[in-house]
Amino acid sequence: MAVLGLVAGCTTVTNGTATPDTNLAPAYRQSVSASVSASKATSSVRESQRQQSLTTRAVRSSCDSLANTSKDAIDKVNAYVAAFNAGRSTGPAEGPAISALNDSASTVLNSFSDALSQQLKDAFNAYADAAHAVANAIGTHAATGEFNKRVDQLNDTKTKALKLCLASF
Repeated sequence: MAVLGLVAGCTTVTNGTATPDTNLAPAYRQSVSASVSASKATSSVRESQRQQSLTTRAVRSSCDSLANTSKDAIDKVNAYVAAFNAGRSTGPAEGPAISALNDSASTVLNSFSDALSQQLKDAFNAYADAAHAVANAIGTHAATGEFNKRVDQLNDTKTKALKLCLASF
């Protein structure tokens, strides 16, 4: 079976000279200008939303790193303190505490991105410095007063950084 199709078209030539409707031209120009302005505004809003999303993800990632690794580090330091307070050998608890503190500091420092505020970066750096200081105090068997001072600093810097994290969401 064969299908036969026929296409037909019409053309009409109109004679004359095209002239713009000068009464409508200003309204057309205004419409185009408004459309361009709206497009720029929409693009700006979308870019702002995109940047905010990137910042939120960066903050969440860094803050999660701090929360998760600092918990492990503090748990290991508490095990070291419990051994010390009970008069037991602290040797078995020293290595895990030092390692957890240094790992936490490294993880937090490696979580930085350009999207973080300088205030958050400073807080994370302060936490990392304090974590290293406690690890050093454990490793060098610092006096109890010095150890406690460094632990207090660690707790203070962690609390400040986590408060900044919460305020950033």
